[in-house]
Amino acid sequence: MALLNFLKPKNQLEEGGRTSAPVQRDAGEPEKNCPNCHKDIPLSRLWANGLVCSCGYHFRMKARQRIQLIADKGSFRELYSGMRSENPLNFPGYNDKIETVRIASAEKEAVVCGTAAIGAQKCCLFVMESYFMMGSMGSAVGEKITSLFEYAVQHRLPVVGFTVSGGARMQEGLLSLMQMAKTSAAVKRHSDAGLLYIAVLTDPTTGGVTASFAMEADIIIAEPGATVGFAGARVIEQTTRKALPEGFQTSEFVLKHGFIDSIVPRVSLKSYLAELLKLHDGRAIL
Repeated sequence: MALLNFLKPKNQLEEGGRTSAPVQRDAGEPEKNCPNCHKDIPLSRLWANGLVCSCGYHFRMKARQRIQLIADKGSFRELYSGMRSENPLNFPGYNDKIETVRIASAEKEAVVCGTAAIGAQKCCLFVMESYFMMGSMGSAVGEKITSLFEYAVQHRLPVVGFTVSGGARMQEGLLSLMQMAKTSAAVKRHSDAGLLYIAVLTDPTTGGVTASFAMEADIIIAEPGATVGFAGARVIEQTTRKALPEGFQTSEFVLKHGFIDSIVPRVSLKSYLAELLKLHDGRAIL
């Protein structure tokens, strides 16, 4: 009997593999190719798994998709939706570009702010939009995030923030760089009020956002494989004239070197955040 069991082909699911039988799906169902494992994934399966491939690769999400994934159903109430960037420096082509990305992303700005409940725990929530100029931080983004922290202080609420950004928005020059100081001051006032701030770093979180509110949270979480850094890797290599270590600026590398607290897969993020908020609220079951 033992010999028969030994010779019996193993069920691949027992080792986390795929079944040998082909997956049944509609003939015309759209698919997306994973840049990590290079397999085509039916979009229905990808959506059901929170835009995470079976190999663990985390696709980028739009801001409202993430809000739908994280916030309790029907709990999100948007704030400051009317704030939008202008063109204070009359930067050539900026008006046309920003109008184009507003249409393409269906957002007025590169961050969505509001209040929500996560696991029945009320909080302020901001989620940056990668499809709006790669979440670049201009005057309106800084003002919306600053206003949200001020609202959180006034209403004694914790803040949960999802960052994704290529950095400060060059078309607004020094005004965009000033947002680093403004948002940092708002985070400090929130902290001085004894309130909790949790940041979730998603791919990519770089530039002035990393150098300000992304890395100033009480608890800093990242998604697996996210790029986290200030200057780009190529810029650093060209400046230092040294080869960078393997995996440099990945969330795993940053965790190893003590800059973040944990890496949490997207499928577990909501329950993880809910538990942190409960602990802060003092009502967790220990």
